[in-house]
Amino acid sequence: MTAAAALLVAVALDLACGEPPAAVHPVVWMGSMIQALKRRAPRSGRAAELVFGAVMALAVPCLFAALGAGLAALIAPHPLVGLTLSGLLLKPTFALRALRDAAFGVRDALAAGDLPAARFALRSLCSRDPSELDEPALVAASVESVAENASDSFVAPLFYFALFGLPGALFYRAVNTLDAMVGYRGRYEYLGKASARLDDALNFVPARITALLLLAAGWLRGADARRGLAVLLRDGGRTESPNAGRPMAAMAGLLRVELEKRGHYRLGDPIEPLRRGLIDEACRIVALASLLFAAIAAAALAAGSTMGEGLLR
Repeated sequence: MTAAAALLVAVALDLACGEPPAAVHPVVWMGSMIQALKRRAPRSGRAAELVFGAVMALAVPCLFAALGAGLAALIAPHPLVGLTLSGLLLKPTFALRALRDAAFGVRDALAAGDLPAARFALRSLCSRDPSELDEPALVAASVESVAENASDSFVAPLFYFALFGLPGALFYRAVNTLDAMVGYRGRYEYLGKASARLDDALNFVPARITALLLLAAGWLRGADARRGLAVLLRDGGRTESPNAGRPMAAMAGLLRVELEKRGHYRLGDPIEPLRRGLIDEACRIVALASLLFAAIAAAALAAGSTMGEGLLR
């Protein structure tokens, strides 16, 4: 029952307080370690970069998972203290409130008619170059990012916490951070290839769970769930990423809009215009889907704990 309660404590902390200070944020520590390793990476030679990147892709997540396992072992004998500390340690591995706040930054700038500020705010949501994006394109990019990050920033970390405890959540978060920092084409293509592939593998199941949760949440909110399912099945595999397109396509169908990244993909159908109010609705659907998953994960952990206690009797 402690793991289930810790999950609920962590979610409550996220909704109430948001992110902890950078000085005590494990993801900031991960980023600092990755940055230090990048400075020591080979500057030439694909094979050397691939090998160094593969070692980095395993070493950083394993280190943080081991730290998580050690902390979990230390607090296990103290249930009440353990519950509080487990919630505090789990919280930094996901960021639902921060995701909403980043999206609202774009929305608020658009409401003020300040396109430069909206373009700047989009940088907190995705790595796309926003310099040429107009208001509809900024709305589309925000909706896409909110949907995609529902998996990366919430469902996936809690999925691995439910399976493997705090070490699993920290391992996932480190892999995802590596992918964000080096797992893309360009200067770090070979250095980040192992991180990118590992991130793809770890997100395969959570991304598809997220898409289904978005459909369920959209249905509960009265969105077009039938179209959401149809667009998911039709367009979910159209992105370069094997995972990102699933939640984005589901959201496009739910909102009855077309989400496009020029030269890369086009998801959904342009039935409704891309207006800034859709950012609010996308955030509401993601919040409901996330809370549904938190409840499911907590229930599964509680049931597993009860079953384990019964077997030990």
